[in-house]
Amino acid sequence: MVFVSSASIWEIGIKMKLGKLDVPDNLQQELRLHRFTPLSITHDHAELAAQLPAIHKDPFDRMLVAQAISEKLTLVTRDDQICQYCVDVLRA
Repeated sequence: MVFVSSASIWEIGIKMKLGKLDVPDNLQQELRLHRFTPLSITHDHAELAAQLPAIHKDPFDRMLVAQAISEKLTLVTRDDQICQYCVDVLRA
């Protein structure tokens, strides 16, 4: 099972509006078509994200780390800073 965080969808939307990212208009449909599972942000995720060491300044990335730790998931990333957290990582 492959999860896509609500934080990722939120960040994608922000970057689209800023013109920094080109994403299909039917992103949600494509995610469902390819059987990605939505991962909502919970209070536990938010609490852990706030408690993480300030290794990474990006709040979206800190949320992804918190979700991966809380849910015992592997985080796919190419961001070296994320690898400094105690989280399972698959290098992209």
